[in-house]
Amino acid sequence: MPFLTGLGIGLSLIIAIGAQNAFVLRQGIRRQHVFVVALICAASDAVLICAGVVGVGAALETVPWLVTAVRWVGVAFLLTYAFLALRRASKPSGDALEAAADAPPHDGQAGGGTALATRTATSSLLAVVGATLAITWLNPHVYLDTVIFLGSVAQAQSGARWIFAAGCITGSFLWFFALAYGARLLGRWLSSPRAWRILDVIVAVFMLVIAGILAFGH
Repeated sequence: MPFLTGLGIGLSLIIAIGAQNAFVLRQGIRRQHVFVVALICAASDAVLICAGVVGVGAALETVPWLVTAVRWVGVAFLLTYAFLALRRASKPSGDALEAAADAPPHDGQAGGGTALATRTATSSLLAVVGATLAITWLNPHVYLDTVIFLGSVAQAQSGARWIFAAGCITGSFLWFFALAYGARLLGRWLSSPRAWRILDVIVAVFMLVIAGILAFGH
């Protein structure tokens, strides 16, 4: 069945540990704009998969230098993200998950404080959206997996290629929302700055390994 085939292949590509998954996991553990992050990642996959189905994958295969350019941009981005993660890990005071962080404001909070909190939340949301878009659209693995590979497989499905694509898109939505919201269960174990520094080191290692594979692998 094309739908189940698409679902299985899509999940097999997405579940592999990567920069995007590491970012979604971290945001889920932080409980910071979880829905927005998962939605952007899944919707971006949907757009790229559809692009592959309509033939962009075949076009990219005929322009090797474009694939190479995207790969090296991704390497630079991953190295930058790894550096930022290591810098966070080196700070004496890291992030921590605290129940108080989710508590509503005190009744006695001044109006000015409320306005400041609103502006801070808006700024934080914009920063998270920007980071999610960057780590998704500057990741060459996303293009190779969705546009080129899934686009090529979809073409082999003949008249059922859109059913195949629907299966891939469903797998993407299931995975990213499960990862983002499932990560919140880890909050009790990541309630100290030390735990966050360890997580940042792990994330940085993942980024460096992926950057190395992109730069020197296939």
